[in-house]
Amino acid sequence: MYKFDFELDDFQKEAVKYIDEGKSVVVCAPTGAGKTCIAEHAIHRALEDGTKVIYTTPLKALSNQKFSDFGRKYGEDKVGLLTGDTSINRDAQIVVMTTEVFRNMLYGTNLGELAKNLQNVKYAVLDEVHYMNDEERGTVWEESIIYCPTDIQIIALSATVANAQQLCDWINTVHSDTECVYTDFRPVPLRFFYYDSSRPFDLLPLLTPDGKLNSKIRPERRDKNSRAKAKQRNTAKDVISVLHKKDMLPAIYFTFSRKKCDEQMEKCCYLDLITKEEAKEIQKIVDEYLKENPYLEHNKHLDYIYHGVASHHAGLLPGWKVLVEKLFQKGLIKVVFATETLAAGINMTARSTVISAISKRTDNGHRMLTANEFLQMSGRAGRRGMDKVGYVTVIGTQFQSPEEVAELVLSDANPLESRFSPKYSMVLNLLQKFSMDEAKELILKSFGYYSSSDRLKPLYTQLEKTDKTIEKLNEFVCPYKLTNKDLLEYNKTRETYVVHRKLSKTLIKQAKQRGEKDAPEVTEFLDKTKSLLSKMKSYHCDICRTYKKHMKDIDVLERYEKKAEQLTKNIANEKDIYWNKFKNHRAVLTKLGYLENDFPTEKGMLCSTIRAENELYIAEMLLSGILDDLTPAQLSAVVCAVITEDLRGDVFPSQPLSHPTRKALNQLKNVRKKIAVVQRDYDIDTEMYINSYYSPLIEMWVEGLSWEELTGMTQSSEGDVVRVFKRTIDILRQIANAQYINPQLNETAKDAIKAILREPIDVD
Repeated sequence: MYKFDFELDDFQKEAVKYIDEGKSVVVCAPTGAGKTCIAEHAIHRALEDGTKVIYTTPLKALSNQKFSDFGRKYGEDKVGLLTGDTSINRDAQIVVMTTEVFRNMLYGTNLGELAKNLQNVKYAVLDEVHYMNDEERGTVWEESIIYCPTDIQIIALSATVANAQQLCDWINTVHSDTECVYTDFRPVPLRFFYYDSSRPFDLLPLLTPDGKLNSKIRPERRDKNSRAKAKQRNTAKDVISVLHKKDMLPAIYFTFSRKKCDEQMEKCCYLDLITKEEAKEIQKIVDEYLKENPYLEHNKHLDYIYHGVASHHAGLLPGWKVLVEKLFQKGLIKVVFATETLAAGINMTARSTVISAISKRTDNGHRMLTANEFLQMSGRAGRRGMDKVGYVTVIGTQFQSPEEVAELVLSDANPLESRFSPKYSMVLNLLQKFSMDEAKELILKSFGYYSSSDRLKPLYTQLEKTDKTIEKLNEFVCPYKLTNKDLLEYNKTRETYVVHRKLSKTLIKQAKQRGEKDAPEVTEFLDKTKSLLSKMKSYHCDICRTYKKHMKDIDVLERYEKKAEQLTKNIANEKDIYWNKFKNHRAVLTKLGYLENDFPTEKGMLCSTIRAENELYIAEMLLSGILDDLTPAQLSAVVCAVITEDLRGDVFPSQPLSHPTRKALNQLKNVRKKIAVVQRDYDIDTEMYINSYYSPLIEMWVEGLSWEELTGMTQSSEGDVVRVFKRTIDILRQIANAQYINPQLNETAKDAIKAILREPIDVD
């Protein structure tokens, strides 16, 4: 049996024991606590037993990193990699992949037969399983757990969340015997500091030893003079100077703007943070890297790296970020100015982290950071085996109080919330294998359904209060032992008598005016009125002093009974929300010819293999014939337009599109309209883009334009262009392998991929 060359922590020993007992396990521990070695234990067992392990990560960059790490550790022949655009040694004992690829593999559609894909697999590691909270992609983790065969042990690794036991209990019900291992212990403890601009050359401890806010900290002033002074001084430069003086570098400085990352890097580059020896080592590593990646020789950030500072955000080329990460992990870059995406991504830790604010701008305005977001960023501080303590510094700003900072630091982690949401591809894939009843059973296995009691707590609370009110109103005791029904009958008789009495007076008056004393119809009506009076007086209610109160209670009771009925209906609808969504998507697919008798048609088979946010739209586009005669450049431009989300503000391509591309995009508007009309009938709102902002760029790139010429034509960052081009490749690759479409379109997509994949697009 493999033994680690260091003493495991208690939570690691507990997790390893459960794995050895053949159980699945949910491990919830702070960033940097050492969760990976638990996965490595499963890897060692697989290597010893001749079985296989699948290791999934949420990001392609993280998958690439794990592939590289495991290759060095266990031998390249033992490790494979499967991402959206890469397949290396897929039959290896250890196969690293993105969670999306694992989910697609479990569907057993476009990645080959399920039995073959999972042959001899003993363990499935779901790294960063807290990504279940991700608004757009969280459903992938739920699907992976639901569809994973029960003979495979799941090893779910999560950062700290509030409801780890609930997640474990759910996996227990949908998969197999699962144990929860939870710890909030950090091997490298964190110390929190506050930067107060009134004391620019110092850092103040945020908390007192008993966990209270340090009374020396003052809130930032909001007057114009203080803002002007802050501009004259540079906060980032001051903070980094203090960290350097106190030997608290290297640091990751988190800010929420790419532009600010670059500006702060520029302002901090002459702080003299590195030694001459370090400068020489940087030069050597950079020279070697540039030989392998000559397209980076003129990168505008190159000079800053030689001063030990760098920025890291989505606007930079992937290949450049790899160099930054490499130098930072060697301790040669002393400060990386990064957006929060770094916190949720690759494995980079530092002695210090700096958080520039505890609020950030979103599409819906400014909002405070969640406890989990703050934990992700602060958790990057403290390198195990290198630092005794990790340092976290929060910058004081005018838009937050020190009390709010302290409250966030002391907050518990947020709970995981389900993002499960049936889509067209899910409906089609399930109905390929299961009946509607079996599909419903699977849908009701979702974490969202399992945790619906928590989600529905506000409704249950309202219903409980309403029921108690109803119960109290029903406790009214009639002194004459009459029921509510008796009272309502009396009330009806009383109201009828009052109406008859008024009419009687009118009829008598009219008869007198006509000179008729005892008109038979008047007499008959008066007799009816007397009869009603007699009936009314036969009820005890007529003399009861509590009559008015009882009637008022009955009116209130009716309102509350209606409210309870509506709440019960709402709870039922909310509980079945996932199944109702499934049925609505199924109805759209049936109407458009993708399902027949609840089984996918050829069109449905095509749509089931498409992995995109708007798979039905893309399937309709491929089957419409609109793309069949396009060139590789034109096809790339059209695909690029349908995967590019709407940018903020009114943006238009700065370069012209070819006529066939423009014509195809105009025709696609009719396809989009057709789907939208059907979706509206079933309360489905799927985004369907036609945004040609990047389309001229990719069209010219496929036709041979150089990268320098291309980037000179747009104000978009290089990283954004690369990301859009890679997303285009992802769809093109699916088109290249798609069945049931024009074969010419398959070939055009293959040619387009070859033309796009050149430096720097082909570098991860």
